Amino acid sequence: MCGIVGAASRKNIVPILIEGLRRLEYRGYDSCGFAVIDAANAKHPIERARTTARVSELAEQGNQFQGTLGIAHTRWATHGKPDTHNAHPHISNQLIAVVHNGIIENYDVLRTELITAGYVFESETDTEVIAHLIHQTYIAQPSRNIALAVRAVLPRLHGAYAIGVIAQDCPDTLIGARVGSPLVVAFGDHENFIASDALALAGHAKTMLYLEEGDVAVLKADQVSITDGNGQFVQRAQKPMPAQADSVDLGPYQHYMQKEIFEQPTAIANTLANITHFGPDLFNADPQAWREFDQVLILACGTSYYSACVAKYWLESIAGMPTQVEIASEYRYRTSVPNPKTLIVVVSQSGETADTLAALRHAKELGHTMTLAICNVASSAMIRETNWRFLTKAGTEIGVASTKAFTTQLLALYLLTMSIAKRQGRISDAEEKDALKALRHLPKALIAVLALEPQIIAWSAAFAQCENALFLGRGLHYPIALEGALKLKEISYIHAEAYPAGELKHGPLALVTEKMPVVTVAPNDALLEKLKSNMQEVKARGGRLYVFADQDTEIVSSDGIAVIRLPEYYGDLSPILHVVPLQLLAYHTACARETDVDKPRNLAKSVTVE
Repeated sequence: MCGIVGAASRKNIVPILIEGLRRLEYRGYDSCGFAVIDAANAKHPIERARTTARVSELAEQGNQFQGTLGIAHTRWATHGKPDTHNAHPHISNQLIAVVHNGIIENYDVLRTELITAGYVFESETDTEVIAHLIHQTYIAQPSRNIALAVRAVLPRLHGAYAIGVIAQDCPDTLIGARVGSPLVVAFGDHENFIASDALALAGHAKTMLYLEEGDVAVLKADQVSITDGNGQFVQRAQKPMPAQADSVDLGPYQHYMQKEIFEQPTAIANTLANITHFGPDLFNADPQAWREFDQVLILACGTSYYSACVAKYWLESIAGMPTQVEIASEYRYRTSVPNPKTLIVVVSQSGETADTLAALRHAKELGHTMTLAICNVASSAMIRETNWRFLTKAGTEIGVASTKAFTTQLLALYLLTMSIAKRQGRISDAEEKDALKALRHLPKALIAVLALEPQIIAWSAAFAQCENALFLGRGLHYPIALEGALKLKEISYIHAEAYPAGELKHGPLALVTEKMPVVTVAPNDALLEKLKSNMQEVKARGGRLYVFADQDTEIVSSDGIAVIRLPEYYGDLSPILHVVPLQLLAYHTACARETDVDKPRNLAKSVTVE
């Protein structure tokens, strides 16, 4: 979602701010801007540039500015439409500038109070409330201490947020603070930084740390101090700054999404590296505690939720483990009956998904003590807040529509399934060996599926002319149909829905015409004959079927049925293969419609607000 970069230095930091914003573009945004102060200028006013165009346009404006202190931001609109006057940074009375990730839930009350006090609002955002509150507190202090002013304001802000603050008469001081939303402090040579993602600062800083809940950091070019929520000075553990990842470079691909689809064999291989058995140690779990849970509850959002839905089939059929899957934003707001012997599993690419984090905390408040995170980011809040963890090795995922993060999540959940099945005595040593062999073959199997791209491109031309599409699947592959529909609607803006194929006669069949393409996931499994009957129901109504079938399904192309065959049936692991052609279909359809594939409208990569 929104991105923050800030710097305090002895040199001009405008290029660093712009580069940091470029690296955060993947999070999704609809405006961007920066504010800087040049300490060498005796009057050192706050200078600002903002745009609703891309960071590249902001960079052109940036050539006119220089400063040794500054903050920058990419905004994904929540309060107020995407417009320049709503873009960050927000400035109060030419004295205080603020950038902000998150949502201030009580901003209406605070806004009314500030208007009564004489403040004039130039935007519709909740962020401007923060700027005016800090200004009000700051000018009331005899000492005009910007850090104290920020600390005084934070308890009045309700919600989850991370902020960066500079003051016109403190041209060497940058303030960062967080409650709920992540914020990094990074250390360079005679310059220090804040950012919402360490990726923004790779190559500029040597070490970094993550602020903890309620922390306030005061940064100068040669000094950093941190206080906790009680105002006490604290030390937070520093770690080496991650190097600039090669995966950030687009290379020969047209879009990051295409690149990441084709990186899936490598991502799967990396996630499987050094795995020679199933067991609790794969999840950093205590062997004794591993034997204590008797059911599983998986909490997730969006694409991660669909991976969890596949896992429910696996866990119950393979491991015999009762499993529930809930959308995180629904779980936290309903009354549930907690079972202390439940393993809570949270799934998230970023590990900072606001609703999933809140659901995890809610589960812990209910007394759940066994918690496991499946995540792609080692330093994320989700990893830090769970007892057990599994880190996928998908690498940096730039495209908003998740691809390799999804397939590595499926892999992690399959490893969890087999580890629990082993605990339950439901797989033999020979079966464990066979399953590991099948896993090691997955990258090669995925490469064969990716070779189907030319056939899928041919389909995409027809899909690009449509405004609606239906996806069908059964059993393990119903969640894959859901994921395929999500991908198509996310990036091509075609309305798409998915149903269990057996539900056709209970409503969706009314939508079927020759103008409604029906995508069918047709693996060669026990439900194939039932699925064929459902396909005939579509064909009889004049519907056009697009079928992804395995070998030996005896489904052939004919009038009204187009078939692409996957190279092989892969049993329980089939969902990992069958989702890839659906990703390619969505991608090439979006390309044909000339949409912004990597940054679809209204969407963000890391959803750090409710």
